[in-house]
Amino acid sequence: MGDKSVQKRRFILETARKVFVEKGFKKVTMKDIVEACEISRGGLYLYFESTSQIFLEVMKLESEEADDVFSDNIADDATAADILILFLKEQKKELLRKEDTLTQAIYEFYFEGPPVRKANVLKRQFDSAVRIIEKLIETGVENGEFYCEDCRGMARNIMFVLEGLKISAQTIGISAEAVDREILFILKMLGVEDKDILIG
Repeated sequence: MGDKSVQKRRFILETARKVFVEKGFKKVTMKDIVEACEISRGGLYLYFESTSQIFLEVMKLESEEADDVFSDNIADDATAADILILFLKEQKKELLRKEDTLTQAIYEFYFEGPPVRKANVLKRQFDSAVRIIEKLIETGVENGEFYCEDCRGMARNIMFVLEGLKISAQTIGISAEAVDREILFILKMLGVEDKDILIG
């Protein structure tokens, strides 16, 4: 794919993201994306076959950008505890963000249509996050920053707590204090007792 094609594809994904944020997933049609991008229908179909394909690519792009922001904020001398706390702070920001979020569209996407392929994508993302957090906790245990007998179980538990908080944020609402309470509990379970940790 040439530079111009790469730029056009990215433009379509960035524009489609705005449409998904505004309308969710279920209500978005290819026509909506064509109109938002101000391109021909054929122009859109050169790059994508369906709203599902576009949405998967939007989620992939969003994940890559979030990883970049996270990586850019990690200091060279950061400890495992520093990195975990930064990760949890980023999750808190996402949980409390009221606008410009894909969360509702993501849940609609996974509940819409044949679930097998979509569930596999979600499971891969979840499992990947668990592996990363597990490695981080193992490093923290080796360095004496954390206490944990079951690093994989703890990593899985952290991801389940975060998923539960995401659902709560979309349904019953959630306060910053409630998120802080859960984050501090996670850290306490790892042996981090400092109550002055700025969750912010």
